Amino acid sequence: MDETDQVLLADRPADAEPLVEHSRLKRKAYERELRKLQVQLCHLQAWVKATGARIIVVFEGRDAAGKGGTIKAITERVSPRVFRVVALPAPSDREKSQLFLQRYIAHFPAAGEIVIFDRSWYNRAGVETVMGFTSEAEQRRFLTLCPQIEQFITGSGIHLVKFWLEVGRQEQKLRFEARISDPLRQWKLSPMDLESYRRWYDYSRARDAMLAATDSDDLPWYVVRSNDKRRARLNCIAHLLHLIPYRKLKPEPVTLPKRCKKNAYDDTLRDQRFVPELY
Repeated sequence: MDETDQVLLADRPADAEPLVEHSRLKRKAYERELRKLQVQLCHLQAWVKATGARIIVVFEGRDAAGKGGTIKAITERVSPRVFRVVALPAPSDREKSQLFLQRYIAHFPAAGEIVIFDRSWYNRAGVETVMGFTSEAEQRRFLTLCPQIEQFITGSGIHLVKFWLEVGRQEQKLRFEARISDPLRQWKLSPMDLESYRRWYDYSRARDAMLAATDSDDLPWYVVRSNDKRRARLNCIAHLLHLIPYRKLKPEPVTLPKRCKKNAYDDTLRDQRFVPELY
């Protein structure tokens, strides 16, 4: 338990349910449970295609909280034509002059699609606020209008789910240090990440203001404790499946047809440029 969690525990009311400390989930158990959930995601995919449902899943959270790994666990066994991941870069000069939500709306789902935003319009309440890329007036206006805009989105028939991944200070430090020392992870570490590490409490205040203004019974934020990445992924996927009223559809029987032998010939490749077989 890190210092942040100790503070949270100290502030909890005496009659609150205890927070259970779990050991790290073992890989074999994680992979067994993940496979079960991924089967259900395939059933969800079939239902979305058959019914024409439109779903948006927003992933926000602290840097190194595990958003990318969770999204990968959701999408690795399903079709990218149904589960589309949107991770937009910093806005161009042209996009900065647009209506703030405009570049995100362009990626909203059509019938039979699930769009996963790896960070979203909530950048305005997070990184843009902390780093001073937007004014206080713009931030207040965003937090005021965002619930109204999201009501409009859901009123059009889109199912909107919002996840916030929360990681403790010590765990975030360990993950940043791992990125620094591992050449396979160094691409994940940006100057903005380092600045977010330095401004931990500024991000905490921005998070608190965002949750206070945009969490509601109709459009809630679901907070995922992500100090244990494996547990976080399983809990997040299980809750996503719980929130969407899909049902398992009976698949149409499939039989491989016989190959047509008309115009058959020896089609073995011989004189092409083959990749050297080094392994």
